[in-house]
Amino acid sequence: MADTHDTHGFESSPEAVDVRLENFEGPLDLLIHLIKKHEVNVYDIPIALITRQYLETIKLMQELNLDVAGEFVVMAATLIHIKSKMLLPRPETSSTVEGEEEDPRDALVRRLLEHQKFKAAAELLHEREQLRSAQWGRPDERVAAIAGDEYEPELEVDLFSLLTAFQSVVQRAKTRPRVLLPPEQISLEVRIEQLLSRLSETEACGFEDLFSDVSDKGGLIVTFLALLEMIRLKLVRVFQGGSFGPIRVYKRPRPADAPHPIGDPQGT
Repeated sequence: MADTHDTHGFESSPEAVDVRLENFEGPLDLLIHLIKKHEVNVYDIPIALITRQYLETIKLMQELNLDVAGEFVVMAATLIHIKSKMLLPRPETSSTVEGEEEDPRDALVRRLLEHQKFKAAAELLHEREQLRSAQWGRPDERVAAIAGDEYEPELEVDLFSLLTAFQSVVQRAKTRPRVLLPPEQISLEVRIEQLLSRLSETEACGFEDLFSDVSDKGGLIVTFLALLEMIRLKLVRVFQGGSFGPIRVYKRPRPADAPHPIGDPQGT
């Protein structure tokens, strides 16, 4: 009952505004993320598992008031359709040669492979641009260079990796002992100030550490939305050690071309 009350309190708050990342990724990116997460073969996608995980993710995105575009819903319908076709027995016709009937997943696999190819090319161009501009280095990278140690680069985190990490935080919060206190509605702006204050003391912290002082569902959601807004405002950068490794949040000087906060009249 506590979860429902806390979530309702957050959703009815005027602070429950749309929070969007500028480079919001699409449904094919979410599918690729899930395929990598479960380490499955793209040519043999376990469609029931991936469909369930996909639907759970977009449900979480909707709960967080993220902008779930229509293309995400279309992909959900496509996955459900493929799943239903795979449950049906395949008809045997005289015109169908055994072994040549197309797998219901084949069209989706072709789209995923094509998307990965273009995304890899875009990432290569982005990496070259970063190398030319030498924009910004993380503290641990500079320390490693000075010490002469071999440095293992981290990857900048995408939205779906953050959502996966947040799901784990929410699940762990359910196992904590319940303390029955009146739910406190904290604004997005105040939560951002609190997180930035914490980062100013440590320069960087683990993703889960951001949630250490909250346990109710409303507080967890506001904290996650605050992190997304801090990323959008270019106040922090978030990196992950390898695929699905630990996530760390680094404070950064806000560049002059950073977006304005939501509701800021200067941003229009």
